[in-house]
Amino acid sequence: MSSRGAARLKSGHLWVYRSDLAKAEDIPPGALVHVQDERGRKLGSALYSSSSQIAIRLLTSAVIPESQLLPLLRERIDRAVQFRKQFVRDADSYRVVFSEADLVPGLIIDKYNDVLSMQVLTQAFDREDLRSAVANAMSEHFPGCSLFERVDPHIRQLEQLPARESQLIRGERSNTIFTLNGIRFHFDAVGGQKTGAFLDQRENYAAAARYAHGEALDCFTYQGGFALHLARTCSKVTAVDSSRSALEVAEQNEQLNRDGHACGEIEWIEANAFDLMKDYSAAGQHYDTIILDPPAFAKTKRAVETALKGYKELNLRALKMLRPGGLLVTCSCSFHVEQSQFLEMLGSAAVDSGRRVRILEKRGAALDHPSLLNVPETAYLKCVICQVQE
Repeated sequence: MSSRGAARLKSGHLWVYRSDLAKAEDIPPGALVHVQDERGRKLGSALYSSSSQIAIRLLTSAVIPESQLLPLLRERIDRAVQFRKQFVRDADSYRVVFSEADLVPGLIIDKYNDVLSMQVLTQAFDREDLRSAVANAMSEHFPGCSLFERVDPHIRQLEQLPARESQLIRGERSNTIFTLNGIRFHFDAVGGQKTGAFLDQRENYAAAARYAHGEALDCFTYQGGFALHLARTCSKVTAVDSSRSALEVAEQNEQLNRDGHACGEIEWIEANAFDLMKDYSAAGQHYDTIILDPPAFAKTKRAVETALKGYKELNLRALKMLRPGGLLVTCSCSFHVEQSQFLEMLGSAAVDSGRRVRILEKRGAALDHPSLLNVPETAYLKCVICQVQE
């Protein structure tokens, strides 16, 4: 590979792009390959993709034969499960395997109570031997849980994999009820975004609820994650999303949590959050708590500038709409928008709003979504909790 690709691996990253490969001829899709620099020095063993721009995903700096691939992957999965047992407390739902962050590049598995949701991101984990090894490991670690594969057609297209339907691999059910921070949610592996819900925000939901008060506005609520947490501490929550189907699930989630819990009023509104905030701001509407948790605005580096403009518009309106002492929880799941850029954007919005803003917490994804040092793509989620001073 090129000196640039070798330098990337030597710096601790796990990816090599196709443009940095010197030779990649007649290698089967998803194969275990040995990588070396321009001088022939061995850099380790990796999983290969014949179509993705990320051609190499490093598994280990050791050079291992094919016979050691399955035992190595099983060891990595075992470690990932043990990590969650050690650090994820009082939760029946969490990410079990997080791709590069668990040194299992190309595989994501989430646990929702008694249903496991798996997503394959690369050619390698579409191999039948690897799929069987993963399924067997999940059966041993989580006996009695169903295993459902959630297929993203776009990813399969990028990896040039044959079309596959989402399917139940083990067990009998693809839906359940799971719990986050004592709040119950419906889960349907067939529907929803990502592998079904936003487990990465679990700890941020709880943090937001600790500070939230008064009247709250939750923009991009999806299935009500923040809204349902805020309803325990706020007198009223207005929750907004453009997806009718997501709001229908959110309303069902609300009903799940009505019994036995003091819960403030929640108003679910189907609307574009940008338009709604513009209209509410013009009407002089104010809130004590505002949540901004939009989908990724920047899916490529080229989209960062436009994304930052979108983030600033949202945050500027939110800051203007908050009463003195009000709380803003603002998030970005766009990896390409760095934390420094996000904070600079927020600072610019504060200046333009004429408000003094105190940062209470700078947060990331929950512990079950660990970030790997030197692989910045694993530290994608940014969550800033701040208070308007005046």
